[in-house]
Amino acid sequence: MATAGCGHEVSCAAALAIDSALVRAFAGVTARFRTLGLDPQEFAALRRRYLGEWIRAGNAVAETGACVALRADEHGELMELLLASRADDSKETFWLASTIATACLGDNHLWQDMGLDGREELSWLLKRHFTSLYEKNVGNMKWKKFFYKELCRRAQVALCKAPSCGTCPDYAACFGAE
Repeated sequence: MATAGCGHEVSCAAALAIDSALVRAFAGVTARFRTLGLDPQEFAALRRRYLGEWIRAGNAVAETGACVALRADEHGELMELLLASRADDSKETFWLASTIATACLGDNHLWQDMGLDGREELSWLLKRHFTSLYEKNVGNMKWKKFFYKELCRRAQVALCKAPSCGTCPDYAACFGAE
């Protein structure tokens, strides 16, 4: 059961683990992409709230939130998909949506491009922050593939895959029975 100050539905230990995963996701994406797709004021607020300890520990993160050109339309569509299913209206959830949308533009598995320890950690963040979208993935499809299938479903496109999947060495494992 949660204790005072830790939230209603998670224990303090779970809350600390969520914060740790958020820090790694925010830092991991800025290290790889030098952006989270946020405007400079939002990025500065995120840095102050989540990345101060990370930076003091000697880890590098981007100085600004907009160092690379994003595929803006695609990033926007991914943001819409994520924000439509957010579990709350917190800044963290908004920042995480932009972080995930940015990482989806990468060439590796989504959890890798986010700097997370594994797919399970990404699933945990999605379950906590984007519950209804998480629950739609009944076939346990890989997350990036699932997001793009959802975008294609919304656009009523019959056949689609994530843009970087064709070059992935794990293609056969990801495009299995689900």
